[in-house]
Amino acid sequence: MESFVSELIAWGPAGMFVAAFLAGSFFPFSSEVVMLGLLGAGADADGLLWWGTAGNTLGSLFNYGVGTLGREDWITRYAKVPPDKLERGKRYVQRYGPWAGLLAWIPLLGSVVTVALGYLRVNVFTSMLTITAGKFARYYLLVYAYAVAS
Repeated sequence: MESFVSELIAWGPAGMFVAAFLAGSFFPFSSEVVMLGLLGAGADADGLLWWGTAGNTLGSLFNYGVGTLGREDWITRYAKVPPDKLERGKRYVQRYGPWAGLLAWIPLLGSVVTVALGYLRVNVFTSMLTITAGKFARYYLLVYAYAVAS
């Protein structure tokens, strides 16, 4: 895994996009390590913010698409979302609708929320707006914290 992360860092902004896509989807990956590595290597923070947000949002759109398949057994088997977490995610999304997308940045919970958004067929456009806002805020805070600490 360490060599994969090193390779992504070597790819620069494209590596950030790939890392963010993986982290935004239900694949277990941490894009923060790649972003911090790129920031440490002197990459443009604004560019990383946008590439990270785009990749992470598209990863969530992938999850949304998995959710639209509409088969809970597939979601639990292939997306590895436990049935109890899927039920919690569905209840949350039913209560808050597309606003639930604001929490898509939270590891693990975000994947459950985005799969549930697709499963419940919540409007994809408004869902992606809220998801993008949450993902942008997450990366903005990471870039800001790095800048303050440097």
